[in-house]
Amino acid sequence: QGSQKRSNSTPETPRPKRTPSSRSPYGLFSPGSFSPNVTPSQKYSSRGGRGEVVASFGAVQGLAWSGHGGCAVKLFGCPEENLTKPYKFMFQKALDVREALAGRVEELGEALRRHHGLDGFTSTALPAQEPVTVLGQISCDGNGKLNAKSVVLVGDREHSAGAQVPLDLSELPEYSLFPGQVVALEGTNSTGRRMVVSKLYEV
Repeated sequence: QGSQKRSNSTPETPRPKRTPSSRSPYGLFSPGSFSPNVTPSQKYSSRGGRGEVVASFGAVQGLAWSGHGGCAVKLFGCPEENLTKPYKFMFQKALDVREALAGRVEELGEALRRHHGLDGFTSTALPAQEPVTVLGQISCDGNGKLNAKSVVLVGDREHSAGAQVPLDLSELPEYSLFPGQVVALEGTNSTGRRMVVSKLYEV
C-alpha cells in the first residue's frame, strides 16, 4: 500500500475546513435555527427609501421650534485676557504653551500653600535629610502606564527649574494620581535621586 500524501496548508492555499455534520446536536440550537428566514440585504448604493421615517413614537410631526426673548453676550475678566479676534485652536507656539503651563503651576502652588498653611517650597533636585515640601506635576518615567513604580515629580520652574525626581509612595496609606496633576509633596530625598513621600497635598 502506498503512503497517502498529507496536504500542506499555507496562507495562500488554506486547508478546507470540515463541514459540520447535519446530525450534529449543535446545529439544532444554533442562532440560525431560531432566526426567521429573511431576504438578503441589498448593496448600500442601491438602497431605497433614504430619509424615510420607519418608526416614530408620539406626536412629533410638524413641530416648529422658536426662541423667545433676546440674548446678549458679555465678556468678563481683563480685556487683554479675552479673545477679540479669530483664534486658531492648537496652533500655539511651544514657548507660549510652556509659559501658560508654568503660570498655571505657580497659581495652583500658591493655592496649595495657602489652603494647607505651608511655609514654602524647596527644590526637588537638592538632597534633603530632613522632610521638605516640594511643588510640581505628576509624570511618568516612560511611555508606559502610570503605576506605583513609575511616578515622577517634575518640579516647578520657580523653585526647581523643572528638575525631575522619582517618587517612592510606599509610606503613603492611600493616594490617587494622574499625569499632569499639580501636587505638593512632603518627604525626604537623602541621595537626591529618589524622594520618599510622607505626605501628599492636593488641590
